[in-house]
Amino acid sequence: MHPVMLLPDHADTSELRQALWRHRIGHRITDEADGQLLWIADPRQSDELTSLVERWNRGEPLELQHSVKHSRNMTTSLAYLKKVPVTALMVAISLVIFALIGIFGDQLIVTLTIVPIGLSGGELVFGTLSQTLTSGQVWRLLSPAFLHFGWMHLIFNLMWVWYFGRQIEALQGSRTMLLLLIVAGIGANIAQYMTGTVLFGGMSGVVYALLAHVWLMSRRVPLSGFFVPQMLVVFMLGWMVFTMTDMAGSVGFGNVANEAHLGGLLVGLVTGWYYSYRRLKNR
Repeated sequence: MHPVMLLPDHADTSELRQALWRHRIGHRITDEADGQLLWIADPRQSDELTSLVERWNRGEPLELQHSVKHSRNMTTSLAYLKKVPVTALMVAISLVIFALIGIFGDQLIVTLTIVPIGLSGGELVFGTLSQTLTSGQVWRLLSPAFLHFGWMHLIFNLMWVWYFGRQIEALQGSRTMLLLLIVAGIGANIAQYMTGTVLFGGMSGVVYALLAHVWLMSRRVPLSGFFVPQMLVVFMLGWMVFTMTDMAGSVGFGNVANEAHLGGLLVGLVTGWYYSYRRLKNR
Protein backbone atom coordinates (compact mmCIF):
# COMPACT_ATOMS: atom_id res chain seq x y z
CA MET A 1 0.00 0.00 0.00
CA HIS A 2 1.15 3.54 -0.78
CA PRO A 3 -0.10 6.63 1.08
CA VAL A 4 -1.73 9.20 -1.20
CA MET A 5 -3.47 11.98 0.74
CA LEU A 6 -5.00 12.96 4.04
CA LEU A 7 -8.77 13.30 4.16
CA PRO A 8 -10.64 15.42 6.74
CA ASP A 9 -11.13 13.82 10.12
CA HIS A 10 -14.63 12.41 10.77
CA ALA A 11 -15.65 12.93 7.10
CA ASP A 12 -18.12 10.36 5.77
CA THR A 13 -16.08 8.50 3.15
CA SER A 14 -18.59 5.72 2.43
CA GLU A 15 -19.61 7.12 -0.97
CA LEU A 16 -15.97 7.65 -1.93
CA ARG A 17 -15.04 4.12 -0.89
CA GLN A 18 -17.88 2.62 -2.92
CA ALA A 19 -16.85 4.64 -5.96
CA LEU A 20 -13.22 3.57 -5.61
CA TRP A 21 -14.17 -0.09 -5.40
CA ARG A 22 -16.55 0.22 -8.35
CA HIS A 23 -13.66 1.66 -10.33
CA ARG A 24 -11.57 -1.29 -9.13
CA ILE A 25 -9.08 0.91 -7.32
CA GLY A 26 -7.60 -1.08 -4.44
CA HIS A 27 -7.28 1.17 -1.38
CA ARG A 28 -7.48 1.55 2.41
CA ILE A 29 -8.48 4.43 4.66
CA THR A 30 -6.86 4.48 8.08
CA ASP A 31 -7.56 6.77 11.02
CA GLU A 32 -4.56 8.90 11.91
CA ALA A 33 -4.00 11.55 14.52
CA ASP A 34 -4.46 14.40 12.02
CA GLY A 35 -7.14 12.89 9.76
CA GLN A 36 -8.01 9.90 7.60
CA LEU A 37 -5.13 8.65 5.46
CA LEU A 38 -6.01 7.27 2.02
CA TRP A 39 -3.76 4.51 0.72
CA ILE A 40 -3.65 3.00 -2.78
CA ALA A 41 -2.57 -0.49 -3.83
CA ASP A 42 -1.45 0.40 -7.34
CA PRO A 43 0.29 3.79 -7.74
CA ARG A 44 -0.51 3.73 -11.46
CA GLN A 45 -4.14 4.47 -10.53
CA SER A 46 -3.22 7.58 -8.56
CA ASP A 47 -4.50 10.03 -11.18
CA GLU A 48 -7.89 8.32 -11.38
CA LEU A 49 -8.10 8.18 -7.58
CA THR A 50 -7.19 11.87 -7.26
CA SER A 51 -9.85 12.80 -9.80
CA LEU A 52 -12.50 10.91 -7.84
CA VAL A 53 -11.44 12.51 -4.56
CA GLU A 54 -11.60 15.99 -6.08
CA ARG A 55 -15.12 15.33 -7.35
CA TRP A 56 -16.06 13.92 -3.93
CA ASN A 57 -14.73 17.06 -2.24
CA ARG A 58 -16.83 19.23 -4.57
CA GLY A 59 -19.93 17.18 -3.81
CA GLU A 60 -20.29 15.94 -7.39
CA PRO A 61 -21.94 12.55 -8.10
CA LEU A 62 -19.33 9.81 -8.47
CA GLU A 63 -20.96 7.96 -11.34
CA LEU A 64 -19.01 5.14 -12.88
CA GLN A 65 -17.13 5.73 -16.09
CA HIS A 66 -18.22 2.37 -17.36
CA SER A 67 -21.82 3.26 -16.43
CA VAL A 68 -21.54 6.34 -18.59
CA LYS A 69 -20.08 4.21 -21.38
CA HIS A 70 -22.86 1.68 -20.88
CA SER A 71 -25.44 4.45 -21.14
CA ARG A 72 -23.80 5.74 -24.29
CA ASN A 73 -23.62 2.24 -25.71
CA MET A 74 -27.32 1.74 -24.98
CA THR A 75 -28.13 5.01 -26.72
CA THR A 76 -25.97 4.04 -29.68
CA SER A 77 -27.57 0.59 -29.85
CA LEU A 78 -31.09 2.03 -29.78
CA ALA A 79 -30.14 4.52 -32.49
CA TYR A 80 -28.75 1.67 -34.58
CA LEU A 81 -31.86 -0.45 -34.11
CA LYS A 82 -33.93 2.45 -35.42
CA LYS A 83 -31.94 2.21 -38.65
CA VAL A 84 -32.83 -1.49 -39.09
CA PRO A 85 -36.36 -1.71 -37.65
CA VAL A 86 -37.61 -4.51 -39.92
CA THR A 87 -34.64 -6.77 -39.17
CA ALA A 88 -34.91 -6.06 -35.45
CA LEU A 89 -38.66 -6.70 -35.53
CA MET A 90 -38.17 -10.03 -37.34
CA VAL A 91 -35.81 -11.16 -34.59
CA ALA A 92 -38.05 -9.83 -31.80
CA ILE A 93 -41.24 -11.45 -33.14
CA SER A 94 -39.48 -14.80 -33.57
CA LEU A 95 -38.19 -14.66 -29.99
CA VAL A 96 -41.58 -13.69 -28.57
CA ILE A 97 -43.40 -16.44 -30.49
CA PHE A 98 -40.79 -19.00 -29.39
CA ALA A 99 -41.33 -17.96 -25.77
CA LEU A 100 -45.12 -18.04 -26.12
CA ILE A 101 -45.00 -21.54 -27.61
CA GLY A 102 -43.45 -22.63 -24.32
CA ILE A 103 -46.56 -21.28 -22.58
CA PHE A 104 -49.41 -22.08 -24.97
CA GLY A 105 -47.86 -25.00 -26.85
CA ASP A 106 -49.80 -26.54 -29.72
CA GLN A 107 -52.63 -24.04 -29.31
CA LEU A 108 -50.37 -21.29 -30.66
CA ILE A 109 -48.61 -23.46 -33.24
CA VAL A 110 -51.86 -24.42 -35.03
CA THR A 111 -52.76 -20.72 -35.18
CA LEU A 112 -49.62 -19.99 -37.18
CA THR A 113 -49.38 -22.99 -39.52
CA ILE A 114 -49.88 -22.30 -43.23
CA VAL A 115 -53.34 -23.93 -43.24
CA PRO A 116 -55.86 -24.48 -40.42
CA ILE A 117 -55.44 -27.67 -38.40
CA GLY A 118 -58.15 -29.35 -36.37
CA LEU A 119 -59.09 -32.63 -34.72
CA SER A 120 -61.70 -35.05 -36.04
CA GLY A 121 -62.18 -38.51 -34.63
CA GLY A 122 -58.95 -38.22 -32.68
CA GLU A 123 -56.94 -37.48 -35.83
CA LEU A 124 -55.45 -34.31 -37.22
CA VAL A 125 -57.38 -32.75 -40.08
CA PHE A 126 -55.65 -30.23 -42.32
CA GLY A 127 -57.33 -27.43 -44.20
CA THR A 128 -56.34 -26.25 -47.64
CA LEU A 129 -54.60 -23.17 -48.94
CA SER A 130 -57.84 -21.98 -50.51
CA GLN A 131 -59.55 -22.23 -47.11
CA THR A 132 -56.76 -20.12 -45.65
CA LEU A 133 -57.38 -17.40 -48.22
CA THR A 134 -61.19 -17.50 -48.34
CA SER A 135 -61.44 -17.42 -44.54
CA GLY A 136 -59.31 -14.27 -44.44
CA GLN A 137 -56.48 -15.92 -42.50
CA VAL A 138 -53.91 -14.48 -44.89
CA TRP A 139 -51.30 -14.16 -42.12
CA ARG A 140 -50.82 -17.91 -42.37
CA LEU A 141 -48.99 -17.45 -45.67
CA LEU A 142 -46.14 -15.77 -43.77
CA SER A 143 -46.52 -16.83 -40.13
CA PRO A 144 -44.76 -20.24 -40.41
CA ALA A 145 -41.52 -18.31 -40.95
CA PHE A 146 -41.72 -17.15 -37.33
CA LEU A 147 -42.24 -20.66 -35.94
CA HIS A 148 -39.15 -22.36 -34.48
CA PHE A 149 -39.14 -25.71 -32.73
CA GLY A 150 -35.87 -25.65 -30.80
CA TRP A 151 -33.13 -23.36 -29.52
CA MET A 152 -30.60 -24.37 -32.18
CA HIS A 153 -33.18 -23.87 -34.92
CA LEU A 154 -34.01 -20.41 -33.54
CA ILE A 155 -30.44 -19.24 -32.94
CA PHE A 156 -29.11 -20.45 -36.28
CA ASN A 157 -31.83 -18.70 -38.26
CA LEU A 158 -31.87 -15.44 -36.32
CA MET A 159 -28.09 -15.15 -36.43
CA TRP A 160 -28.16 -15.10 -40.24
CA VAL A 161 -31.25 -12.91 -40.38
CA TRP A 162 -29.36 -10.36 -38.32
CA TYR A 163 -26.17 -10.71 -40.37
CA PHE A 164 -27.75 -10.35 -43.80
CA GLY A 165 -30.80 -8.30 -42.87
CA ARG A 166 -28.75 -5.44 -41.42
CA GLN A 167 -26.82 -5.09 -44.65
CA ILE A 168 -29.92 -4.99 -46.83
CA GLU A 169 -31.85 -2.61 -44.60
CA ALA A 170 -28.91 -0.27 -44.02
CA LEU A 171 -27.95 -0.13 -47.70
CA GLN A 172 -31.32 -0.44 -49.43
CA GLY A 173 -33.81 0.71 -46.84
CA SER A 174 -36.53 -0.76 -44.66
CA ARG A 175 -39.06 -0.93 -47.49
CA THR A 176 -36.83 -3.26 -49.50
CA MET A 177 -36.16 -5.40 -46.44
CA LEU A 178 -39.88 -5.66 -45.66
CA LEU A 179 -40.64 -6.58 -49.26
CA LEU A 180 -37.95 -9.28 -49.16
CA LEU A 181 -39.36 -10.70 -45.92
CA ILE A 182 -42.89 -10.90 -47.31
CA VAL A 183 -42.02 -12.23 -50.76
CA ALA A 184 -39.34 -14.66 -49.55
CA GLY A 185 -41.35 -15.80 -46.55
CA ILE A 186 -44.51 -16.46 -48.52
CA GLY A 187 -42.59 -17.93 -51.45
CA ALA A 188 -40.63 -20.33 -49.24
CA ASN A 189 -43.73 -21.37 -47.28
CA ILE A 190 -45.78 -22.09 -50.40
CA ALA A 191 -42.87 -24.01 -51.93
CA GLN A 192 -42.76 -26.22 -48.83
CA TYR A 193 -46.54 -26.60 -48.72
CA MET A 194 -46.65 -27.72 -52.35
CA THR A 195 -44.69 -30.84 -51.32
CA GLY A 196 -47.61 -31.88 -49.12
CA THR A 197 -46.05 -30.71 -45.84
CA VAL A 198 -48.18 -28.72 -43.41
CA LEU A 199 -46.37 -28.83 -40.07
CA PHE A 200 -43.24 -26.84 -40.81
CA GLY A 201 -41.73 -23.56 -39.72
CA GLY A 202 -38.62 -21.47 -39.47
CA MET A 203 -36.94 -18.45 -40.99
CA SER A 204 -34.46 -20.50 -43.02
CA GLY A 205 -36.25 -19.89 -46.32
CA VAL A 206 -35.95 -16.16 -45.73
CA VAL A 207 -32.31 -16.61 -44.69
CA TYR A 208 -31.48 -18.23 -48.02
CA ALA A 209 -33.27 -15.42 -49.84
CA LEU A 210 -31.21 -12.82 -47.94
CA LEU A 211 -28.02 -14.79 -48.60
CA ALA A 212 -28.67 -14.96 -52.35
CA HIS A 213 -29.67 -11.29 -52.48
CA VAL A 214 -26.58 -10.06 -50.65
CA TRP A 215 -24.27 -12.38 -52.59
CA LEU A 216 -25.59 -11.29 -55.99
CA MET A 217 -25.46 -7.60 -55.04
CA SER A 218 -21.85 -7.98 -53.86
CA ARG A 219 -20.86 -9.81 -57.05
CA ARG A 220 -22.64 -7.65 -59.61
CA VAL A 221 -22.12 -4.30 -57.86
CA PRO A 222 -18.80 -4.66 -55.98
CA LEU A 223 -18.87 -1.08 -54.64
CA SER A 224 -22.42 -1.36 -53.30
CA GLY A 225 -21.25 -2.05 -49.75
CA PHE A 226 -22.62 -5.58 -49.62
CA PHE A 227 -20.31 -8.33 -48.44
CA VAL A 228 -20.53 -12.03 -47.75
CA PRO A 229 -17.49 -14.31 -47.34
CA GLN A 230 -17.22 -16.76 -50.21
CA MET A 231 -16.69 -19.66 -47.82
CA LEU A 232 -19.95 -18.78 -46.09
CA VAL A 233 -21.78 -19.01 -49.41
CA VAL A 234 -20.14 -22.39 -50.05
CA PHE A 235 -21.07 -23.60 -46.56
CA MET A 236 -24.71 -22.47 -46.79
CA LEU A 237 -25.22 -23.97 -50.23
CA GLY A 238 -23.38 -27.13 -49.21
CA TRP A 239 -25.60 -27.42 -46.14
CA MET A 240 -28.72 -27.03 -48.25
CA VAL A 241 -27.58 -29.79 -50.60
CA PHE A 242 -26.51 -32.02 -47.69
CA THR A 243 -29.93 -31.82 -46.00
CA MET A 244 -31.51 -33.01 -49.23
CA THR A 245 -29.58 -36.29 -49.11
CA ASP A 246 -30.39 -39.52 -47.26
CA MET A 247 -27.18 -39.08 -45.30
CA ALA A 248 -28.67 -36.07 -43.51
CA GLY A 249 -31.51 -38.20 -42.19
CA SER A 250 -29.13 -40.85 -40.90
CA VAL A 251 -27.37 -38.28 -38.68
CA GLY A 252 -30.52 -36.62 -37.37
CA PHE A 253 -31.13 -33.85 -39.93
CA GLY A 254 -33.86 -35.49 -41.95
CA ASN A 255 -36.76 -33.24 -40.95
CA VAL A 256 -35.61 -30.13 -42.83
CA ALA A 257 -37.73 -27.83 -44.99
CA ASN A 258 -35.56 -28.27 -48.07
CA GLU A 259 -38.12 -26.89 -50.52
CA ALA A 260 -38.45 -23.75 -48.38
CA HIS A 261 -34.67 -23.30 -48.58
CA LEU A 262 -34.72 -23.71 -52.33
CA GLY A 263 -37.74 -21.45 -52.75
CA GLY A 264 -36.13 -18.73 -50.66
CA LEU A 265 -32.87 -19.04 -52.56
CA LEU A 266 -34.65 -18.55 -55.89
CA VAL A 267 -36.48 -15.49 -54.57
CA GLY A 268 -33.19 -13.98 -53.38
CA LEU A 269 -31.51 -14.61 -56.73
CA VAL A 270 -34.37 -12.85 -58.52
CA THR A 271 -34.41 -9.84 -56.19
CA GLY A 272 -30.62 -9.65 -56.12
CA TRP A 273 -30.48 -9.65 -59.90
CA TYR A 274 -33.29 -7.08 -60.17
CA TYR A 275 -31.82 -4.60 -57.69
CA SER A 276 -28.29 -5.01 -59.00
CA TYR A 277 -29.58 -4.47 -62.55
CA ARG A 278 -31.28 -1.26 -61.46
CA ARG A 279 -28.13 -0.08 -59.74
CA LEU A 280 -25.98 -0.79 -62.80
CA LYS A 281 -28.53 0.80 -65.12
CA ASN A 282 -28.61 4.06 -63.11
CA ARG A 283 -24.85 4.52 -63.15
